[in-house]
Amino acid sequence: MRLSIRSFTLPLTILLSLMIFPDRMQAQILTPDGIVENTDSIKKSMDIGPFFGLYKDNYFALGTDPFHKPDKYNSGVKFQLSISQRLTNATLPWGTYVYLFFTQKVFWEIFQNSMPMSDLNFNPGIGWTKPFFIKDRYCGKLTLIVEHESNGKDGDASRSWNKVSLAGSAFVTDWLGVHAKYWIPIVDGQNNKDILKYSGIFQMGFQLNSHDRRFTIGATFVKRQGWNFNWNTNIQAGWRIDKSSNQYLFLDFYNGYGEGLLAYKQFHNRLRFGILIRPTFFSEY
Repeated sequence: MRLSIRSFTLPLTILLSLMIFPDRMQAQILTPDGIVENTDSIKKSMDIGPFFGLYKDNYFALGTDPFHKPDKYNSGVKFQLSISQRLTNATLPWGTYVYLFFTQKVFWEIFQNSMPMSDLNFNPGIGWTKPFFIKDRYCGKLTLIVEHESNGKDGDASRSWNKVSLAGSAFVTDWLGVHAKYWIPIVDGQNNKDILKYSGIFQMGFQLNSHDRRFTIGATFVKRQGWNFNWNTNIQAGWRIDKSSNQYLFLDFYNGYGEGLLAYKQFHNRLRFGILIRPTFFSEY
């Protein structure tokens, strides 16, 4: 199945149209305890802090390959820590903000001898963010990001690349959010010149929430390089442990290449279960 140029531009077009045409935007944002947040309260939160917070999802999960007999090579722990820090004390022109981001993703082989952490992926970046407010509602944001990702190893195990990314997220309704991210890659790693064939050239996805915000399900699809229908797929489902918390029990399923840098060329399936800690209003992807 061949993809046209329209396939690459459609997700971002949807995000931009939702921000440009206010009659299509009906979402309100709820805090974990169910309180509706309006434009003023969200702007105030962005203006006065806290400046330090969560960026992407933070999680700790254990899993294995659901289609093969579990063993010490296809089973283990994956966890991620992700934070952000706003770098400016005041709102910049056009209502924008500058953030410093850092995400670390770790694959921990707890069933192997000495329980090594086989792959540590470091992902620092700096981003320029523009939130959008329409008809007294927060509807989403666009962020221009310069980011680096590497595994901190040398020799044949070294992996690294850089990206200039444009990421967008929008709330279509109070229960549906969509997101997309496109990047211009700068591949400097000598051992991963072909990483776009496996780790992709853009991504898009969605997140659905129940009315009471207790249940959530979402999916992210990463398009690998090439004109054929080749995607890496990540599906998550979560149940919020307490109405006033941001902690979830969650299931995570990954299918494809490029989940980690060290073995980015290896196709695999993983089903994991664990604890997820999510930012109050939205996550980055």
